[in-house]
Amino acid sequence: MKPGLLIVLMAVMLGACRSREPSFPVARISIQGATLVDNGLIGWASSDVQELFARTLRDGRRFELLEEGGQGGKDPRAQNAWSLTLELPFTREALKDGSAYSFAEVGVTLSMERQGEESDQRYQVVGLGEVRVERKDAETRREALREALRRALTQVTQAAALQLAAVERPDAALVQDLKSQDDRIREFALRVLAERRHPAAAPLLIRQLGEDDPQAVRQAIGALSEMKSREAVPALIELVKDREVRFVQEVVFAIGEIGGPEAEAYLFTVAQGHDQPDVQAAAQRALDTLLASRKLSAPEARGKDRAEH
Repeated sequence: MKPGLLIVLMAVMLGACRSREPSFPVARISIQGATLVDNGLIGWASSDVQELFARTLRDGRRFELLEEGGQGGKDPRAQNAWSLTLELPFTREALKDGSAYSFAEVGVTLSMERQGEESDQRYQVVGLGEVRVERKDAETRREALREALRRALTQVTQAAALQLAAVERPDAALVQDLKSQDDRIREFALRVLAERRHPAAAPLLIRQLGEDDPQAVRQAIGALSEMKSREAVPALIELVKDREVRFVQEVVFAIGEIGGPEAEAYLFTVAQGHDQPDVQAAAQRALDTLLASRKLSAPEARGKDRAEH
């Protein structure tokens, strides 16, 4: 085969592969937050940012904006469509150590929500755009902020596509994704497996409790609580040592949500003898809730007919 023909054939095959990638219907895009109002230097209204984001989604070729087709709620795909909410937590200029320049930085948070038959699905991804500010005049600073925003929007668009692709994948494929070299693919696969309460997620979430990033730790605590992973209780108990009161309260409530004999014994001990009254009170509330839920789940509480099944 001639080299030129081989190149053309490979390009066609690559295009075909890409065309088979799933696209995600989007029913609505909204912008939240007062950052754009607070930072007038960027010079864009919320409607400008919304249009820029819509254009970024279209350019990524993984999202289909249903409202643009004029179908609106009549489109049958709207039943399975996602609602996207974009927020800009900050737009700022920051100095970096050892640099004579400042950097325009824009943080972006994208929340994705879809209504389901049994429960709603919610996911969140973040992006950070950075651009060096070459000069101090207002026009240069404004353009740097705008470019930082463009980069942040590209980041969250790519991350959102990976996250929603993970939602569509079966458990076996997600378990394989946990071995990926791409940190994002591993993270998004773990999120979905945790949501599905897959046993492969628990050990990785327990390991995540030891990370330095407080947000990652809190995410792991929440996921383990949702999964009701009893194997996580010893690690959560260990986690509260020498921590501030509010964090200990959060963990205590998570342990109560998980339940089980070890959780119950720990909550009883803390409720009786912790040196912080606020922690004692939190443990007692968590214990009361745990005991009440256990009574409700007992066969006699469900009634004679149900207990016989």
